[in-house]
Amino acid sequence: METENCTMIAEFLILGFSGDPNLQPLLFGLFLSMYLVTVLGNLLIILAVSTDSHLHNPMYFFLSNLSFIDICFISTTIPKMLVNMKSQKKDISYIECLTQVYFFNTFVGMDDFLLTLMAYDRFVAICHPLNYTVIMNSRMCALLVLLCWIIMFWVSLIHVLLMNELNFSRGTEIPHFFCELAQVLKVANSDTYINNVFMYVVTSLLGVIPMTGILMSYSQIASSLLKMSSTVSKYKAFSTCGSHLCVVCLFYGSGIGVYFSSSVVHSTQRRMIASLMYTVISPMLNPFIYSLRNTDVKGALGELLSELPLVHPG
Repeated sequence: METENCTMIAEFLILGFSGDPNLQPLLFGLFLSMYLVTVLGNLLIILAVSTDSHLHNPMYFFLSNLSFIDICFISTTIPKMLVNMKSQKKDISYIECLTQVYFFNTFVGMDDFLLTLMAYDRFVAICHPLNYTVIMNSRMCALLVLLCWIIMFWVSLIHVLLMNELNFSRGTEIPHFFCELAQVLKVANSDTYINNVFMYVVTSLLGVIPMTGILMSYSQIASSLLKMSSTVSKYKAFSTCGSHLCVVCLFYGSGIGVYFSSSVVHSTQRRMIASLMYTVISPMLNPFIYSLRNTDVKGALGELLSELPLVHPG
């Protein structure tokens, strides 16, 4: 097969979940439904936080940012897959593939950072309540989120610039449902040593450091809860952490599943299903976890939905 410089490659072929034309309508309906549920659920969280003055605090500022990131996260991969399913095609242009790699890495990193910031927020609120408003002021929260954006902007840009130096063959097939960086590197014909080193170093840093921060925050929170004499105070403090813990477990659990499936399991379908957990399922379930387990969010959503204009039959 002829090898060309990547800039000469017009498109890649995304293999997707199934090549069976009879399954395409079913898969299209399934993924379209999940996409719409994800976008609607996260939009409701953003609207609830922005319209309810009781939720104008750092914890829910980070939550609304997380919901926005989740909408962007799933919008990076699913719409293109739906277009390909509808048109019965598998192609994705080289520029589209680079764009997917860039934004996918940016949004997955932002998810990681925001979950860490939310854990730190709970740590300060429970372990240092008297200094909470001073430490977690609005300016500090905005600066932290901005810093995360800047870090991920440069990290993703370096990934794309390194990928732009690779060579690919005509008709290169990517065994995935989107342009995941690791899978794209596997099908390159040129040396990907530098790309892989940078990818593993960044993945390790962005995985280990935030996870360590979350574990340390919750170990301190657990220690503070054990020292509380009031059962009511313990329950109130823990209830604010329950939703976040569920989302953290879902995100990191599915991420670890992808890592082990890529390292141990050689089945393409199993790798894609593992990736589906954190690229689609996690963003879709996050709004439900926060709305069902958090009484403040549940109340704000109830008020928001009650204020929506009802359509009466004429």
